[in-house]
This record gives sequence, C-alpha cells and structure tokens, in this order.
Amino acid sequence: MSGIAALGEVIIDFTYLENENGQPMFKQNAGGAPANVVCMAAKLGVKTGFIGKIGKDMFGGYLRRVLSDCGVDTRGLISDKNFFTTLAFVRRNEEGDRDFVFYRNDKISADLNLSYSEIDLTVIDDCDIFHFGALSLTCEPTRSATMNAIEYAKLKGKIISYDPNWREDLWESKESAVKAMRSVLQYVDIIKLSEKELQILTGCDTLLPSVAYLLKAGVKMICITQGAKGCIIASRKGIERYSGFDTPITDTLGSGDSFYAGFLYKLLDIGKPLEELTPEDKEELAVFANACGALSASKKGTIPSMPVLKSVEELIALREDK
Repeated sequence: MSGIAALGEVIIDFTYLENENGQPMFKQNAGGAPANVVCMAAKLGVKTGFIGKIGKDMFGGYLRRVLSDCGVDTRGLISDKNFFTTLAFVRRNEEGDRDFVFYRNDKISADLNLSYSEIDLTVIDDCDIFHFGALSLTCEPTRSATMNAIEYAKLKGKIISYDPNWREDLWESKESAVKAMRSVLQYVDIIKLSEKELQILTGCDTLLPSVAYLLKAGVKMICITQGAKGCIIASRKGIERYSGFDTPITDTLGSGDSFYAGFLYKLLDIGKPLEELTPEDKEELAVFANACGALSASKKGTIPSMPVLKSVEELIALREDK
C-alpha cells in the first residue's frame, strides 16, 4: 500500500474540561485537520508524511513529537523561531455546537508563513494521495505555497484530496473565503465536506445541484459527512447514502478527519482508479470510513481517540454478523 502526504496546519487545540475547584480548565491536544488525517492514516498502517510550519517553541516541539509518535514522517515539518505555533481554544456552546477561538494571523502564526521554497517536494514524490485543506488558502505566503504544491502534485500524477474545513472567523469575509475555496476545485479529485460546507462552497441549497456543481468543476468523487447518520458518496456514476454505526457519542472533535483518513486508506487498499470503482467498492469505502468516524467519536480527544485497524475491522464484523 502506498502513502498519503498532507500539507497544512498542525496546531494546539486547548479543549475545555469540566470546572475543577470552580476554575475552567483546558487540556492541550494536537489538532489541525490535515495533521489529524495523516495521524489516523498512520495508525491504520499507511505510510504518511506531513508538510507545514510550526514555531520553534514548546508547542511546536510537542506537535512534532505527537506526529512522530503516530508514525508520520515529519521531514517536511519546519520549525521557525520567527513565528509562533497556532493555538485554538475549543468548547461546546449552549446549543451543543463546538465554539472555536483561534490565535492565528499572518504576522505571528507559523502555519501561515510557509513559503514554497521551504517545501520538501520529496514528501509529495513519495505519496500517491496529496491532501490539503482550505485553511492554507487564507493568506500569503502559505496560499501561494499551497497552490504551487497542488500543481506540482498534479503534474506528478498524484490523487488530489481536499477538505474545505469551513472556519468563518479565520477569513477576511465569507465572499473572499468562498472565492479562495473554489479556486482549487479544478485540481481536486476527491473532496470531503459536511452538508453545511457543501452549501457554502457551491451556493446551492439542495443536494443534486450541489453535486452537479462540483462534478462540473472537475471533482471526481464527493464525500459528504452526516455525522451519526453516515455519509453520502457521489460521482458521475450516481449518488448513494450509507448509514452510520450505532455507537455512543462522547466527543466528535476530529471524527470527520478520522472518517476521511479511513476513506483514503481504503481507497489505497482497493487500489483502483477512481473512475473504475464499482458500487461494491464504494460501499466498502463508505462502511470503513463510517466505522473510523464512529469509533473516533466514541472516545474523548482527537488523535488519542483515533482507532487502529483491528478495532475498525471488529466493528464492521459485528454489524455484518447481525
């Protein structure tokens, strides 16, 4: 099985915990959607690499150790003393949705100051799937670095994977965000997004026009996550819905990334071009990905909650036995 390389942000998530002695507590965790994807894929046994920039500080050192401990190749991860590692604070609001506060801008944040000349292109050379997220497109110089890396990967014949990962507060405006998020679609082979992200990216309120928009833009396969309900997989051959797993939900942070890492793992495992996937192949992709997302959501933490291959296979076998 060949590998996955991701470019983008690896950050510190400070996750809110229950009050202790009347004081709010936050637990330090590794985060960043592209980093989560390669960590989960590495846990499944895939060769993975990560391209990005962190501060040469205590947080950056922690993040490098987490990725290395997961088995991710970090030769493309740059430590820069001139910038700080990006921080995010996460807690649930009264409606139960996640509320993020980011300490991130182009003047101080390492992940926004990656230049193309700093990218180790051998990390891309060594992969079959090149994955990136929209947060690398928010500003320069990382926006240009990302675009150039995508073009390089496309010229090298890599499968291009994209996660729009909508975070409104990190963009100058919704209009500029949508423009930037759409600018890469011409290169994308596979996209993973939520129903809300689908609506924002395409400007369409219903499924069929949204899927048609992405297919017309050149995307070959669309993975729409639906949380506990499962997912929708769409391509030019049709649209199918696949049910999720009935597992307890403890913490959904990172479960979408676990889902997608499982999808990419299974795609490599099947080993067929996207255009040649059968309905049976697509069902296998969706079931495996849904199992990865469900197991991740059943435990607290992001990377620590990500399951290994044996656990995923056991969950799938349990449902098949019923």
